[in-house]
Amino acid sequence: MSIFDERRYLIPFRSQLLPQLFTDTLIVGSGVAGLRAALEAAKHGDVFVLAKESIDHSNSSWAQGGIAAAVADADSTESHYADTMAAGAGLCERAAVRILVEEGPQEIEHLMRLGMRVDRKCDGSISLGLEGGHGHARILHSDGDATGRELMRALIAAVRETAGIRLFDNCFAIDLCTDAKGRVAGAVTWHPRYGLQVIWARATILAAGGAGQVYRETSNPRVATGDAIAMAWRAGAVVRDLEFMQFHPTTLYVAGAPRHLVSEAVRGEGAVVVDRAGVRIMAGRHPREDLAPRDVVTRGIVEHLALSGDSHAFLDARKLGSAGFAARFPGLALMLAGYGIDAGNDLIPIHPAAHYTIGGLETDLDGRTNRVGLYACGEVASNGVHGANRLASNSLLEGLVFGRRVVAAVLKDGLPDPVPMQWESRVRTSVAGELDLGDVRSSLRSAMWRNVGIVRDGAKLRDCLDMFSFWGRYALGSVFETPDGWETQNLLTVGHLMTRAAAERRETRGTHVRVDWPTADAAGAMHLSWRFGEDCAVRTPAGEEASATP
Repeated sequence: MSIFDERRYLIPFRSQLLPQLFTDTLIVGSGVAGLRAALEAAKHGDVFVLAKESIDHSNSSWAQGGIAAAVADADSTESHYADTMAAGAGLCERAAVRILVEEGPQEIEHLMRLGMRVDRKCDGSISLGLEGGHGHARILHSDGDATGRELMRALIAAVRETAGIRLFDNCFAIDLCTDAKGRVAGAVTWHPRYGLQVIWARATILAAGGAGQVYRETSNPRVATGDAIAMAWRAGAVVRDLEFMQFHPTTLYVAGAPRHLVSEAVRGEGAVVVDRAGVRIMAGRHPREDLAPRDVVTRGIVEHLALSGDSHAFLDARKLGSAGFAARFPGLALMLAGYGIDAGNDLIPIHPAAHYTIGGLETDLDGRTNRVGLYACGEVASNGVHGANRLASNSLLEGLVFGRRVVAAVLKDGLPDPVPMQWESRVRTSVAGELDLGDVRSSLRSAMWRNVGIVRDGAKLRDCLDMFSFWGRYALGSVFETPDGWETQNLLTVGHLMTRAAAERRETRGTHVRVDWPTADAAGAMHLSWRFGEDCAVRTPAGEEASATP
């Protein structure tokens, strides 16, 4: 058993000495899934929503491409289903994908009733874009490339106007509260003004996004440190398929600059990936070439760079012209201009970067985990929708659909009021000297990028596990008093789990590429689930989900 299976809480405390709050539903996370769940839950009781920073600072707000949904007359849910299943490389759950594509259009209608604006043509019909892996133009967008921002504006406005929802900005959820029977009954939190608190709840819904910050190269915002996955793991929740991290093929590659996302929609408008000499990289690699699924384009770029020795590739969007590009992608045009790049005249330097955490907490089709009282939705959940590779622009739709469904499950389960417990957390500390958190964080992110990145092999994965064990003996044995320390401990936990899962999956499938196991497992597509304190993964054939209900 590793040190990552030994710890229960990050901080020492006595529950009866902390301020205590009570609510019907506690939602950790303020992205699209969390806010959609909050709106639904508020119909039936009081709701607390915890935002790690400000309520409008989440992965959802950064989404450029749009929301995929079969709303056009020429499109169909059957086509959307087929495209999602194809992208998932054999690991999608059919029932979950059916729910996504069939319940998605009604969620779009709900958004519009809330006041979300979508781009329209001159005749008033919805303007729909095309992205990689999609056989039809079915991507709704707002202000060209600011869909996430407009979506969150509408949801936040609705939440602020809804009675019974209480928002906590800058509130860090440290650990989940569990009783002697393992039921989750709330969380221990920290706020810069109020300090440590215990929030008791009938139901706790984790919707805190993914773990992109575990990688040095990422399109994710600073808050995406895998906190919800780590705290749920410590509480005994099952995690699944964490080896599948989606790397977006086109993020801006400028020395010293953040890896800004260059939307999939740019290729949907005709841009192509080229090398320094202008040679098209995806030509002949896939029937859809530059509009192939993301894992295919990412792998094509990486393989080409390995042969050429170049540090990066380019996106050629010059056919749109300067005015055309700025009109369709105003936010991107402004961002690129800050680096002296005019997409109508210049090639855009790009390189793949970590983008979306496909695996997460194992749930059933209604967001239940294996812990009574604990639910999950959105990027933090593994419900079978995305398989081994997420289809572009399905994530916002998933957050909407399953954010609503999880509340229906909570109501159906009829959980009783939590009984406040008195317990003491005694954290066993190490004798290690003071840690340089910045150094640990930088080292682990670099190690993940080098060893558990786009292309992996067994030897590097084993080396990375050794590194995590070394860091863990020091960092997990330390007690911190601020979010920087807790985040670092969570990143170590999630990075270790990802690496362990990647070492266990001895095949190449979707976003998981093993040079020492270059083909898919002939025995079939299997989910890999991990339980706290157990060394071996549980293997479940795709399509035969293990029940998350205890």
